Amino acid sequence: MKRTEFTGYPEISKQEMEAAMQFAVSSVTENLKTFTDKFQKAYSENGFYQPIENNYWTTGFWTGEIWLAYEYACAHDMAQAADALKCAGEVQIDSFLNRIVNKIEVEHHDMGFLYTPSCVAGYKLTGSKTGREAAIKAADQLITRFHPVGEFIQAWGAMDAPENYRLIIDCLLNLPLLYWASEETGDQKYRDIAEKHIYTAVANVIREDYSTWHTFFFDMKTGAPDHGATCQGYRDGSAWTRGQAWGIYGMALAYRYTKRAEYIDIFKHVTEYFLSHMPTDLIPYWDLEFTSGDEQPRDSSSASIAACGMLEMVKYLPEQERGYYVTAARQLMKAVYDRCSVKDYSQSNGLVLHSTYSNHSPYNTCNHYGVDECNSWGDYFYMEALTRLMTDWKPYW
Repeated sequence: MKRTEFTGYPEISKQEMEAAMQFAVSSVTENLKTFTDKFQKAYSENGFYQPIENNYWTTGFWTGEIWLAYEYACAHDMAQAADALKCAGEVQIDSFLNRIVNKIEVEHHDMGFLYTPSCVAGYKLTGSKTGREAAIKAADQLITRFHPVGEFIQAWGAMDAPENYRLIIDCLLNLPLLYWASEETGDQKYRDIAEKHIYTAVANVIREDYSTWHTFFFDMKTGAPDHGATCQGYRDGSAWTRGQAWGIYGMALAYRYTKRAEYIDIFKHVTEYFLSHMPTDLIPYWDLEFTSGDEQPRDSSSASIAACGMLEMVKYLPEQERGYYVTAARQLMKAVYDRCSVKDYSQSNGLVLHSTYSNHSPYNTCNHYGVDECNSWGDYFYMEALTRLMTDWKPYW
């Protein structure tokens, strides 16, 4: 298989990673004044996040930043910061328990995005019983969206509507919650549903050229595959960049939990498609349809997600193959650090600029918001990628 290499491109240095994490930890700690009882909105506006209630699919990423900052503070003898971060994380875990108990905006598949970097992370790091309870309840909620006819977890919308009978590629990142729940409770039902969903998703959402569909529909009566479409990409036949990045990380996690050898090969091809469509400055456009010189928004968050996926998969590859992916990850993170990271608190209360949440095109149904801004998952996966590069990190996922 051909491999795209960015010959002569710099890699992020240890000094730059330290500087980036120190700034991130300082920023997160400072932001606790506003975002402890409240959460960050999914995207910044003019560079600044506004506070919201815990009622959106993205709030877990902010709590995940708190826990990543907590890990860094503990490792660097920053006791005062660590205490403040732990206290804030616990307040937010209480909020997540209240959310799942009272079923506040949980009728969708994003329980993993919500509860893995918040409650599973808090449980793994501090032994939080509240975190454990909340995350298991979230796993119970997630499996209510499983369709035996078609064998997949429905993304969103009413469960009895044919127009909602679909999965989306993002859900590969929600499945670690189910694997964790099986490991924690001894009940295999969560794992069984996760593996059925992975099999269905991989069989349908990845195209012959290893680009990916954002969303894939099934026949409600028979479960037969129907058609792929986009909701967030430029057009149905293009490759939405963040979706391709979810595919990279999702295949790494799929292999981690199933050990199916074919998933390594799929990971390599999905990753190659992503890397071969990078612009010359390595900051991805929001859709891989676009190349260097196009006047289109970027999505820096996709670079960090892809880097995390590559750094996860190298743990399972032969030694002679690891260097390629580590180098690519370090080059992507160098580009994000140089061109997108916030380095001045007056510029933003986020961490990474030039992300795109939802960009309208003539061929999709997207609303237009969070374009050329920070977004919460971009900030979170930036910190996760740096943590993976700097330490032998024990994943939340």
